[in-house]
Amino acid sequence: MVHPVFAHMPTTVFEEMSGLARELGAINLGQGFPDDPGPEAIRAKAADLVLNGYNQYPPMAGLPELRQAVAAHYQRTQGLDLDWRSEVTVTSGATEALAAAFLALVEPGDEVVVFQPVYDAYLPLIRRAGGVPKLVRLSPPHWRFDRAMIEAQLSEKTRLVVLNNPLNPAGTVASAEDLALLAQICVERDLIAICDEVWEQVVFDGLTHTPLMALPGMRERTVKVGSAGKMFGLTGWKVGFLMAAPALTHGLSRAHQFLTFTTPPNLQGAVAYGLDNPGQWFSAMPRDLQRSRDRLAAGLTREGFVVLPSSGTYFLNVDLPASGVMEPDRAFCLRAVKEAGVAAIPVSALYEEEPVTTIMRLCFAKRDETLDAGIERLARARELSRAAS
Repeated sequence: MVHPVFAHMPTTVFEEMSGLARELGAINLGQGFPDDPGPEAIRAKAADLVLNGYNQYPPMAGLPELRQAVAAHYQRTQGLDLDWRSEVTVTSGATEALAAAFLALVEPGDEVVVFQPVYDAYLPLIRRAGGVPKLVRLSPPHWRFDRAMIEAQLSEKTRLVVLNNPLNPAGTVASAEDLALLAQICVERDLIAICDEVWEQVVFDGLTHTPLMALPGMRERTVKVGSAGKMFGLTGWKVGFLMAAPALTHGLSRAHQFLTFTTPPNLQGAVAYGLDNPGQWFSAMPRDLQRSRDRLAAGLTREGFVVLPSSGTYFLNVDLPASGVMEPDRAFCLRAVKEAGVAAIPVSALYEEEPVTTIMRLCFAKRDETLDAGIERLARARELSRAAS
């Protein structure tokens, strides 16, 4: 028998919309992957390591050179002092890192605070570990939380809080005020924070990413998750980083050991090379994405759409009612892909309770011609929606 957590779950919205885009030949502004193939030097290093490097089982915790490179990268970019031997584990993608964290840290009956809209893997993984998600509902346009919203979900059974920052799908970067509040609550209530920070290098407008781990009282109670796929625009590589104090890492690494055990050594070696030799990538990549964000926002605005601010991630959101679309987000997104040839994500799919049904998420990590064609097709979808209403 299939476990009930998974037996009745629908196909993820990302697979659904991307599947329709493939089937119908539509432009895909839904799932978050870039058109750009990623840094050539890193891809060439991976190819060389496949042909001339080591292709057998690497160490369970990851290649030493990658774990050292990860620790050095976070020291340079975020001021974190990580011991690569006892605080860094390499995983097969960030989702596997999250799965290991939930399986290692959640006991049956533990309550876990989660902010929605939510990455769709969180809730089934928490429940499979025996946990009980407690949902804090964020709302557009600012997607902020306050103490009352969090405390309404706390009880004597609360053990963990999950933070995605920068936040997908909202495209927001948590403020210093919000991070300080969350850290204060974690310390007061003796909570562990699992921080999904995969978009940490993809922030715009002069902002910088602050890890929750760096705040007072959080060093020993934070699990930080990173992603080489998001850092380098190589989403299919599935190389993730799991970082925590030694007392936490011991259990995290054991959970990882019995999930995937390890990650392809050639990809690990190439990521280590990229972290040690980034050149201008970590400044050029967000600058280029910011330009693409601005192109998409300007084009949509010219067509009469109302867009929400985006300060990080690959994503820009559209306020549908303000843009003259009266259909719920899911209905409009299905119309857009089937009748106008452009795929998008309805943000309501990323809520479990009280969904916001007015927001459409678009990925701007695409070529200019793809964005321009997508804008034209979305305008056509709006015309069709208006004609049908």
